[in-house]
Amino acid sequence: METQAKHENDSQGRTVKQKPASTASPAPVSSLPLEPPSKTESPSQMKSPTTMKRHQCEDVTGDKTVERSVVESSQTIKRSKSCNTPVKVLPLKYEMCSVDDMVVLIANMISELIQRNDDLPLRSGVLTRFHSRTPPGISVQDYLQRLARHATLTPPLLLSMVYYIDRLCLLYPAFTVTTLTVHRFLITAATVAAKGLSDSFWNNTTYARVGGLKVAELGLLELEFLYRVDWRIVPNPEVLVEYYHGLIERSETYRLESDGESSGEEKINHEGNDPEIKPGASTDRKWKAWMEDVSNQSAASGEAQERKKI
Repeated sequence: METQAKHENDSQGRTVKQKPASTASPAPVSSLPLEPPSKTESPSQMKSPTTMKRHQCEDVTGDKTVERSVVESSQTIKRSKSCNTPVKVLPLKYEMCSVDDMVVLIANMISELIQRNDDLPLRSGVLTRFHSRTPPGISVQDYLQRLARHATLTPPLLLSMVYYIDRLCLLYPAFTVTTLTVHRFLITAATVAAKGLSDSFWNNTTYARVGGLKVAELGLLELEFLYRVDWRIVPNPEVLVEYYHGLIERSETYRLESDGESSGEEKINHEGNDPEIKPGASTDRKWKAWMEDVSNQSAASGEAQERKKI
């Protein structure tokens, strides 16, 4: 056979085996050259996804014109989508707003904060307890939707979480909302808001399971948060109204209803009824007629008794 080794005689009469070149065995995995381990970057040197994409475009092509074309095309796509999407009207009171719409408003605002803060270096180079080792694989909107659905968060509780962002950043300068801190902050803020502002809430085991953390870790995050905000977690109702209006004003797909406009409630007009008559007018008329009958009967009985006396 061709795969078998061929025998040839050398000058001394000995036979020598020669293996064909095509049957050379591959080198073992252990003998392959290993790449040098990549140096771990500090959180301050981490690049945002948009920056990494830009550098990849420049490395492959070596020309900055491709980078500009990619960015411009993505911006045109986003603008066309925003122009085609209809504008939804939200109620004046934040208590009447749906949970899904509130989640979208807050997620869009947090995404803008993350896009700005990811390019900034760490303040004083200190990591907080809210920092994760790597960014989680779930988006902010999906994670917030998961918390609102399984932890039964209401619109006031969701707005309180937005209030906690400003308060924690004000009293704890080392904290910023980034891709490494946003998820752990959201589950902590949801736990604190539900337990501190709601009459009915779950235990830490449920919140930890929903947020993807251990119960002990969630307890440490809760204590850290309460200590940093000086245990003041109850916002004023006027502050929540300002946050609600601010979220709607910065959104392109939502607007606040006017005073004379109804949001989704249709007026029911009954055919054949006089529009000037109020719905309770017929009941009032029956009540007046019954009272007149009672008064007439009492007057008649009184006259009959007087006649008997006479």
